Amino acid sequence: MTRTEPVLMAVSPHAVSHAGVLDTFAVLKAVILPTLGKGPLIRRRKVVGYAERKGLDDRAVKRLQALRRKHGAGPLVLAVPFRRQALLLSPADVRMVLEGSPDPFDAATREKRSALNHFEPHVVLASKGADREKRRRLNEETLETGCPIHSMSERFAKVVAEEMDAVCDQALEQGVLDWDSFFTGWMRTVRRIVLGDDARDDTELTDLLEDLRYRANYAFLRPRHRKGREAFLRSLRRYVDKADPQSLAGRMAQLCPEAGLQPHHQLPQYLFAFDPGGMALFRTLALLSAHSAAEEKARAEIAAAEGKAVPSLDYLRACFLEALRLWPTTPAILRETTRPVRWARGGLDEDVHIFIFAPFFHRDDETLDQAHVFDPALWTDGIVRPDLALVPFSHGPVVCPAAHFVPMTASLALRRLLTRMTMNLEEPERLSPRRLPGTLDNYTLRFLVTAK
Repeated sequence: MTRTEPVLMAVSPHAVSHAGVLDTFAVLKAVILPTLGKGPLIRRRKVVGYAERKGLDDRAVKRLQALRRKHGAGPLVLAVPFRRQALLLSPADVRMVLEGSPDPFDAATREKRSALNHFEPHVVLASKGADREKRRRLNEETLETGCPIHSMSERFAKVVAEEMDAVCDQALEQGVLDWDSFFTGWMRTVRRIVLGDDARDDTELTDLLEDLRYRANYAFLRPRHRKGREAFLRSLRRYVDKADPQSLAGRMAQLCPEAGLQPHHQLPQYLFAFDPGGMALFRTLALLSAHSAAEEKARAEIAAAEGKAVPSLDYLRACFLEALRLWPTTPAILRETTRPVRWARGGLDEDVHIFIFAPFFHRDDETLDQAHVFDPALWTDGIVRPDLALVPFSHGPVVCPAAHFVPMTASLALRRLLTRMTMNLEEPERLSPRRLPGTLDNYTLRFLVTAK
């Protein structure tokens, strides 16, 4: 098959349709601009709070439902002149595209590569061809992608317990747990797990990464801070050279057969991924506070696992995944076609940018009965539900290599926090169990705490 021959994706029964100018403007206004405004690489706190108050994600879901009724469930090609864009509207198409990555649906889109070039230009997500395959293998081996319990989990569980104890001590002294105090302890945990104990208090490194990620929010619209990027990557290289054997950096250094794999360019993604992981963890605490039966079940699981260094904690993991389903921390999943692709009717040309808006599928009450309620039972059989396009860690060959690692770490943190404290959401009216909001601003969540 030559590159110009179209690929037939017979899995999808849908037809490709084309939006007019008005519908395209509606998508830009309701979906794309708010997503960019909140920050694709790092969240802008004020915009997240505004999105909750104004129900922006709820509006986006309703807008896409209306477009699906009007145009059908197939890909909707937008009337954008400078870059061909297609919006997916059906779970079947989402599954087909994700399972067809990286060819004919490449994950290393122009937009993604431009953004990641601000702080990790040689990361696997921005790589292609043989480089991508080798770097992907290195990441999968480091994170043990297919394993729910990592082989170094006992060490990591100890780190989590120590740092969450420090969070609890401070919260119990103040009587309140807020985002900033939790996140400070969470990032200490992350630095120790990813880079080793010497990085515990290296806030300069993660502050620099935060600055670079803010720049990356603008992708190619903002010039790169080359000196800052070089300083950041030099620091990471030093941690790789030290190769703390009890860290992921040390594990990666041991597994890395050649310098060309650029291990220090892979590690920023680990630090980056744990940031939204902390957001989802904090929202999980809020969900448990608002759902007493679920909290009782979670505490029963913790009690049953007492004495075990690294229990599976399946229910806590399910609660964490449900928080990711309700409020996706990766709202936009991007692909671009590497060659023409045919649907059942119509098709997409080569080099079309494909936009998957995760909140639409995760909160689509026209196809998902549990769209707006807390239902951990959705996750009893795995970490993704591609049949419903519930893909908090993406899906297919380009699924997030940390798809098990992050829930494992989060469940261990939840275990420690719930063991030490009882937590009551300070503003419980923000989470009505009958219908949860489309956006939840984690930065303003506060819990009144007492010793357990």
